[in-house]
Amino acid sequence: MGLSDTALAIDAGNSKTDVALVAADGTVLGAARGGGFQPQRTGAGQAVASLGPLLAEAAARAGHTGPVRVGHVQACLANADLPVEEERLTAEIEAHGWGRTVTVANDTFALLRAGLPDEGEPAGVAVVCGAGINCAGLAPGGRTARFPAIGRLSGDWGGGGHLASEALWWAARADDGRGVPTELAHALPAHFGLPGMPALIEALHLGTVDEDRQYEITPLLFAVAAAGDAVAGALVARQAEEVVAMASVALARLDLLESPVPVVLGGGVLAARHPLLHDRVVELLSERAPKAVPVVVTARPVLGAALLGLDRTSAPAPAYARLRSHFA
Repeated sequence: MGLSDTALAIDAGNSKTDVALVAADGTVLGAARGGGFQPQRTGAGQAVASLGPLLAEAAARAGHTGPVRVGHVQACLANADLPVEEERLTAEIEAHGWGRTVTVANDTFALLRAGLPDEGEPAGVAVVCGAGINCAGLAPGGRTARFPAIGRLSGDWGGGGHLASEALWWAARADDGRGVPTELAHALPAHFGLPGMPALIEALHLGTVDEDRQYEITPLLFAVAAAGDAVAGALVARQAEEVVAMASVALARLDLLESPVPVVLGGGVLAARHPLLHDRVVELLSERAPKAVPVVVTARPVLGAALLGLDRTSAPAPAYARLRSHFA
């Protein structure tokens, strides 16, 4: 089976990576999922090389044997935050020879595309809040707006990892008397089967509890906030402020504040639609961008990468419908 007219769609996030081989008619021929994509830790070369086994798995599921070479590779990648990073990652993918052409974009653009309609001039803004937080926007004519999104260095606040860290900080200070009381000081260690915050701090510091398990704290934070805890509630409210700040600034940069365009919300934190967070985001958006239309995307963001692949070929409407149906 040949793949010369097939697109390879890649969505690689901090915690997981999806790849899909998509035919010109929107049929998903094969797909695979793997772990996170973190070139900032492993280097661009090793991060891109880790995509190879996933591509081979997807190709095998498509009934293809031998080397893989598709028509186009559309890669939407976490940590492709700066133009120089996009250039390096593009060069690494090109060096593997997986496709005749390669396009690399930040993974936020996959979420944005997944939430935009398939007809007409595309325009809108997306905010992803998963392990981290980022925002990207698109105006008619192709003009874009985005943020560096490389942590506190670039002014970021929020995302699942950051919320977990904040919850731990407030819980630690509540436990030892430096901070105000919060139920987080009891709920966090109890979640890990530990007697109190000193034991949890020690376990995280020494590695008895794996560092990656800190992400389990984020949904716990929302549960404590929903029960009425003031500290947890304030963290959720701050997250809503940050989501809307990013969205409204991107809309303003693109002259879309007065336009009825989608504001696409996705990533694990926003896709969960925690009422305290979601309702506050919608409320703030209605104040700052009253014509914006909030859209929550729960489909795997690789859908957006695949749609971008179809866009390159001016695919007919049935191809888009077939592709979206697969990921519904």
